[in-house]
Amino acid sequence: MKLDNILITIGEFGLYQKYAYSLICWTSLYMGLYAVMSVIFLNTPQHRCKIPYFENDTYDISSAFHQNLINNYIPPSSDDDTLDYDQCHLYSFDYNNAKFDNSSRPINASLIKCNDWVYSDSMFKETFTTKLNIVCDRKHLTSLVKSLFFVGKLVGALVFGTLSDVVGRKTTLCFSLMMMFGLSFGMTWSPSYIVYAVIMTGIGAATQGIFPVAFVLGVELVGPSKRKYAGIVLEFFFSIGLMMVAGVSYFVRHWYYISIICSTPAVLFIAYWWLLPESLRWLLSKRKYEEADRILQKAAKINKVMLETNLFDDEKEKMTPDATGKLWQLFSSRVMLLRTTVIFFNWFIVAMMYYGLSLNAGNLGGNFFLNMFLSGLVEIPANAMALLILDRIGRQKTYFFSMIFGGCACALTTIPILYGEKENQTIITILAMFGKFGATAAFNTIYFFSSELFPTVVRNAGLGASSCASRAGGIAAPYIADSAALIGGTVGKVFPSGIFGALAIIAGLTSLFLPETLNRELPETIEDGKQFGKHQKPNTSPSHELEEWT
Repeated sequence: MKLDNILITIGEFGLYQKYAYSLICWTSLYMGLYAVMSVIFLNTPQHRCKIPYFENDTYDISSAFHQNLINNYIPPSSDDDTLDYDQCHLYSFDYNNAKFDNSSRPINASLIKCNDWVYSDSMFKETFTTKLNIVCDRKHLTSLVKSLFFVGKLVGALVFGTLSDVVGRKTTLCFSLMMMFGLSFGMTWSPSYIVYAVIMTGIGAATQGIFPVAFVLGVELVGPSKRKYAGIVLEFFFSIGLMMVAGVSYFVRHWYYISIICSTPAVLFIAYWWLLPESLRWLLSKRKYEEADRILQKAAKINKVMLETNLFDDEKEKMTPDATGKLWQLFSSRVMLLRTTVIFFNWFIVAMMYYGLSLNAGNLGGNFFLNMFLSGLVEIPANAMALLILDRIGRQKTYFFSMIFGGCACALTTIPILYGEKENQTIITILAMFGKFGATAAFNTIYFFSSELFPTVVRNAGLGASSCASRAGGIAAPYIADSAALIGGTVGKVFPSGIFGALAIIAGLTSLFLPETLNRELPETIEDGKQFGKHQKPNTSPSHELEEWT
């Protein structure tokens, strides 16, 4: 008896599935907490050089005498009109022989680099950046550690993807959750930048043993007609996690305590070893029929449905390995080469845009915490829109319009920045959120779209390679998002939005070379893939490929 038929018999989303699926949703929320945690922990507040020999110096002006000392030693910012002070230099002069202008600044003084700073505490009392003074000549290190998080994701995708096939989805998920808890909790006491960077890389790796594995477990629990909804709802919980970390940060304002608050509850995930079932499809692939039968009998009992025993007796003799292809076959003809290249390019760009805009939310100006909250909130209508229109207008149109909409919004953001960042802050934020809306909808769509474009025999290999392309985009995203600080000046401020916008528009246009998959008979073999989209008539019955490959 086929597994899908059994799931329909016991109830496609019965009480048992609701219970197990709700547990999985909490892991998605947990991933949302840490998806952009580096934006908070590595936030760089307003700062300036510490006044020499003035032990009680603070960023905020405490008196007229303090203001005069600041004017004596700290030059004004020369390349950014949003900053009050030069952040990396101070005046060097002989105080006893110096002459000062009407602004109390020394005449003919030289500039020297400083090695001690004071920071504004209007946003955070302390971040990891301020703790270790990762500013000025070291500011590139914040972008590096953000990129290492995505390097960890790339490594984790390779390691945990293989591990989940060998030891099982549940074992991999539980191990990754405990690894995530240990690393995230231990990160609170990082004594150095190197230790912090190593831990963030490990956390990035652990996320790939949690969200993708939990996604598969979630959609496999439910019946065929519910799988698309099960996948998208997990994204809603991810978005809630993004909003929650913005709220925690707003009320706590210290990276150390934020880390403890967000990491400590994860210890409860230990109970998942006893609460969650193993993946039914993995059990069947390993011929563990008795365990699969036991899980289904338990589900039927909780769902109050009668189910026959020994469900897979007939399968024990009939089960044969599925035919598989090789990744290189995706490049074996001109048609497949073009299609695969476009898919990989779009995975790279959409991931870079999505993560880049998420990381850049803290650089938009205005209220930092509100921007972070809105960046998570906007994902909910974006996910809902993708869910509603995917089966109505098709995958290609949904993806194309999402990328063009998001790209245009990002590109238009450069105009109000050029004409006055402070005066046009609301417009900048609105356009940035429109860009995030488009990126989120496109990211969700391309997962369905590309899975249906790859022939069945190379689908897993194709999706794995696409995931690697997206991780490469994630690695590049922090450098683009932080380019305002790295480049400086007006060019630096418009560079992130301009790059994200231009590349998103280009990627959206290249997606027009991909054939529509909605209501089409999808390719099974490489030859089918070569012919797919050529004078193909719509299939009268809707195709939900997610139902087949999960």
